[in-house]
Amino acid sequence: MTLPFVKMHAHGDDFIIIDRRGLDDPITPEVARRLGDRHTGIGFNQLAVVLDCEDAAARIKFWNPNGTPLATCGSATRGVADRLMHETGADSVVLRTDRGLLTCVREAGRRVSVDMGAPSLDWAAVPLAEAMDTRTLPIEGRPAACSMGNPHCTFFVQDIAAVDVAALGPALEIHPLFPAKTNVHFVQVLDRGHIRLRIWERGGGVPLGSGSCCCGAVVNGIRRGLLDATVQVQCDGGTVTVHWDGQGGVVLTGSVAPVMQGSAYAFEC
Repeated sequence: MTLPFVKMHAHGDDFIIIDRRGLDDPITPEVARRLGDRHTGIGFNQLAVVLDCEDAAARIKFWNPNGTPLATCGSATRGVADRLMHETGADSVVLRTDRGLLTCVREAGRRVSVDMGAPSLDWAAVPLAEAMDTRTLPIEGRPAACSMGNPHCTFFVQDIAAVDVAALGPALEIHPLFPAKTNVHFVQVLDRGHIRLRIWERGGGVPLGSGSCCCGAVVNGIRRGLLDATVQVQCDGGTVTVHWDGQGGVVLTGSVAPVMQGSAYAFEC
């Protein structure tokens, strides 16, 4: 069986989109792993499967390259929105994910914004293993935590160049405090409107960028009193803008770009 796909990226955060509107959904953990392998498959940070939906333009299911599902992906949501807005000629579109209904809007300069919804700040919603103040966790480095539909743990450091993300990330991802594992961020605050961010992504490793991680890092920085409401987030692959007023949804804005399209074997021949 072959599956047509489009590959895109957002500030280096690469993802593939498989449009199954009007069709069945053949993606299983094994198929996601096969497609996600960068040596024997296509390779991606996330896979977005576009499905029919009664109360939105489409429903999106997300997969990590290790075959685990995830509730949200800011980059791939914007990529799907970009394609559907091109398809219809509209300047906005509403998509359903496990986070709920997300509104996406066309911005200037081939940028797309998405309201990712309000962050979850309570310990049980992150989730954490026990009750505590999520602004300061009892882990060396005193990180903060929140959820954007998936868990985020943010360390604020003086010199991000001195942090070995690939060495520290795997152990922190599976720390006992995080029963569902966690994304891990390392943030250097350059000023109140500008941060440098590096990421260990749950189920994925070290990406060039991540939309939901950018959102989680900014939310945690604002909660710590370190950042203003609008922040430029400089990732390894480029820069996005995150806005949060401390009450409502977190708005992520940045460019998306197509990389390639083709057909992939979903199963071994």
